[in-house]
Amino acid sequence: MHPTPIPLAKLVVSGLNVRQALDAGQEDSTIEDLAASIREKGLLSPLTVRPLADDRFEILVGQRRYFACKLAPLDPVPCVIKEGLSDIDAISLSLIENVHRADMHPIDKAKALQTLYAKHRSYEGVAKESACSIATIRRYLKLLELPAVLQRRIGTADGPSGIGALSRLASTFTGNEAVLAYNEISGFTQRVQEEILKRCDGNLEHLDDLVKEAQEGIFDIRRCGGSTGCQLVGDVVHGRLQEAEFKKIVHDALREAGAAGSTVTALHDATIAFWCALVRVKSDAGQNCSRPEKSQP
Repeated sequence: MHPTPIPLAKLVVSGLNVRQALDAGQEDSTIEDLAASIREKGLLSPLTVRPLADDRFEILVGQRRYFACKLAPLDPVPCVIKEGLSDIDAISLSLIENVHRADMHPIDKAKALQTLYAKHRSYEGVAKESACSIATIRRYLKLLELPAVLQRRIGTADGPSGIGALSRLASTFTGNEAVLAYNEISGFTQRVQEEILKRCDGNLEHLDDLVKEAQEGIFDIRRCGGSTGCQLVGDVVHGRLQEAEFKKIVHDALREAGAAGSTVTALHDATIAFWCALVRVKSDAGQNCSRPEKSQP
């Protein structure tokens, strides 16, 4: 669709935009930086808007670009006009545009997914529209059960990969206990935080003891190489590590290493084969290995 130039004076910011925390994740790329780029190269990606009854246009996608255009200044602004969108459709459009951005604030994303859930009344419907997995949707919605003081402290560094521990926190503690627990575990890695919360059974006294163990490095044992050998392999063989968690460890490592495309697919297949080889050691104890039909990058 060919962009339409619209005067700045006719553009208004939408209250439906899922990305409310515009500065989140922008420490290295501010609106001022974007404005400088627009002055030099123009606006490379048009805004997405819908017409209002008063001859103005509501910005659905591109809020930061709009403020950068005002600062540049760039007037009129190239826009793609979407006709006949309901409020829910507008939220969906904004979510789909932003949901997979690493710099979207986790609480903004959670609230947008909550709106889609209110529309579909099923996780499957939200997953289809947002392209997020059901497990991811559940984790984000759990964040909204955290006390408001913790929701304000969450930042882009906690998502998307870091929300697992926060989601478990919301499932384990409520109210002031959740705040106390967060303060106790926030200095540890996400994996150690999850392990502490999983083992404490919702008891703050147990959590205190587990924090002391974590400070001694007891939970930081899943590593290979050096004089320690490979504890990861031992965890698989002895049934302390389940297949889903094993694959998540590999997936996280690949992401941190910057692997992508065919490399990820090949290594994913190798991971499954490695898992199957290891669990055969336990086959006499009834532990089975089932290969998925097709690996996903």
